[in-house]
Amino acid sequence: MPVTSPSLQSLLDRASSIVDSVIYPMAEEVDRSASWPEHSMRALAEAGLTGLQVPTRLGGHGEGLLALAKMTELIGRACPSSALCFGMHCVGTAVIAAKATPLHEEQYLRPIAEGRHLTTLALSESGTGAHFYLPETELAASTDGATFTIRGTKQFVTNGSKADSYVVSTRAASKEAEAGDFSCLIVDAATPNMRWLPQWDGFGMRGNSSRGLAFEDAPVPATNLLGEDGDEVWYVFEVVAPYFLMAMAGTYLGVAQSALDAAEAQLRHRSYAHSGAALREAEVLQTRYADMWIAVEKTRALVHAAARRGDNGDADALPFILACKADAGDTAIYLANEAMTICGGAAYRDNSRVAQILRDARASHVMSPTTDILKLWIGRSLLGMPLL
Repeated sequence: MPVTSPSLQSLLDRASSIVDSVIYPMAEEVDRSASWPEHSMRALAEAGLTGLQVPTRLGGHGEGLLALAKMTELIGRACPSSALCFGMHCVGTAVIAAKATPLHEEQYLRPIAEGRHLTTLALSESGTGAHFYLPETELAASTDGATFTIRGTKQFVTNGSKADSYVVSTRAASKEAEAGDFSCLIVDAATPNMRWLPQWDGFGMRGNSSRGLAFEDAPVPATNLLGEDGDEVWYVFEVVAPYFLMAMAGTYLGVAQSALDAAEAQLRHRSYAHSGAALREAEVLQTRYADMWIAVEKTRALVHAAARRGDNGDADALPFILACKADAGDTAIYLANEAMTICGGAAYRDNSRVAQILRDARASHVMSPTTDILKLWIGRSLLGMPLL
């Protein structure tokens, strides 16, 4: 089996051209001004790439986890914020597609495939922190069952106020629902009684428009419910986690690769005026660079192998998928620190390229599910224990 199918390679080639001509030239400005990368999302949509997870029968590309990982790595190598925004759109798309009704297909998935609709997830809440699968946002059904109302506040909504729809998690509306039973609904951006909170001023990943979203009895058509009320716990490890973790693993793998690129450029082009010796001639730095390269390639091999297991439906795929974001995050942080050391004083200045890489990499450990939670789930999965 080829490493990359011809159809996926064509998509990656298309994305690479956009990265070079549109995304990378604006990456520094996105970080400096903490601005949402509209130029990136628009270019990716116009190229037909935002339909990556839409089934082919609806005009999309019908791709899975491997395509998502490779695409976010490619974008993340240039602009991690753009990769995060694109990745979260793809995750939202995959969640909608998993239980889409004919109405959802026509109202959301076809427009996504045509580059006319941007979606994202709204799962996190301050009260439950990294435990995104325990929403406290309330859902109530109208007496005639035609409408739901949502009350509560979501946090860290990527593409916040920029998307056309949001996949929102809530407690189940049923009074018989138990703890952990939750629902997911598609909420349109124009829904009444939605209020955006101030934009989060991040230390890293500064351009993803991460914002809080307050629902004050916001009305949503009952037809926008995904699946059945209260049954969405299945989404956690069958859809949300695999797609989210692969999107983030690809993004942080891109960050790690950009750190390796920065270190290589410094080693190849820096030399001392007093001796003429090139930095790359120092054996200790040759060794450190080799360790960095090995780390990136090991992580890439894990991510791609895990994605293939997931795409093939292998029974043992879950621990591999859970490991991807944890490992990619660790690798990104390690390589960013090494690049900072190798690049020296030139890197240790405000908003240098390496400084941005270091800040973006550090987000991996605090982004839900955190590295500690992922490793807990991996251990439980391998030992045959319930994950939640």
